[in-house]
Amino acid sequence: MPSTSQIEDKTSVLSNNTIIQLTLLLLVFVSRNFAAEPKVSPWITLTGPEHGFAYWNTPVGNWTEGSHVVLDTDNTTRLKARPGKGTLINGPLGKEPNLITRQHFGDIEVELEFMISKGSNSGIKFMELYEIQINDSWDVKNPKGNDCGGIYPRAELEPRYRLLDEGVPPRSNAARKPGEWQSLHAVFRAPRFDDKGAKTAHAQLVIAVLNGTVIHEKVTLKTPTGHNWVKPEPRKGPLLLQGDHGPVAFRNIRVRHR
Repeated sequence: MPSTSQIEDKTSVLSNNTIIQLTLLLLVFVSRNFAAEPKVSPWITLTGPEHGFAYWNTPVGNWTEGSHVVLDTDNTTRLKARPGKGTLINGPLGKEPNLITRQHFGDIEVELEFMISKGSNSGIKFMELYEIQINDSWDVKNPKGNDCGGIYPRAELEPRYRLLDEGVPPRSNAARKPGEWQSLHAVFRAPRFDDKGAKTAHAQLVIAVLNGTVIHEKVTLKTPTGHNWVKPEPRKGPLLLQGDHGPVAFRNIRVRHR
């Protein structure tokens, strides 16, 4: 019969072996789940009092900066801004050129806030080609691709503008009323090409979150959106904010390469 000390020694050995095995399993789990995580670049802030329009192509038309933006109570189809810095507004009538970044991106993560007036329309386009719609559609019960948060449909420009499909609707209508600030967070994956330029993988909207609600996840984008769907797809392109479809304001825009 083994002595008490021998039993304690065996128990200690078993205990140590168990700890070692658990530690190894933990290391395997960590390496599998975190070691392969892609590295992302630091955030680039595109707006703010110190930046103005430095990150955007010029000319910018009558886009201006303001410190505080609200809905015009005398005309709810317009926005009013106090003089100042940090918020970008597309002029008094909302019919200004699109804002296009100087820098080009492939895979990109974007965070921004926007405000629109009643009946207004805008959008954010990755690589100038793939659009998440911004629209006054907060009261729509069954949103479509051309409602706020939708992936805009393909369209035909000539002889008259018309939609060719329904696009990709948001999972739910997370839009807010005109005159309220809204937040958008999105991760876009650019299309992939081989060394000869042949496309090997479609673009993808990895995730889009509107006002804290996930509205898209892992949506494959076989072509660009709108009338751009016939255009060739590049490896990289600029970020575009639509400015010619009605009053819109943007603030707290930041991006990073993925």
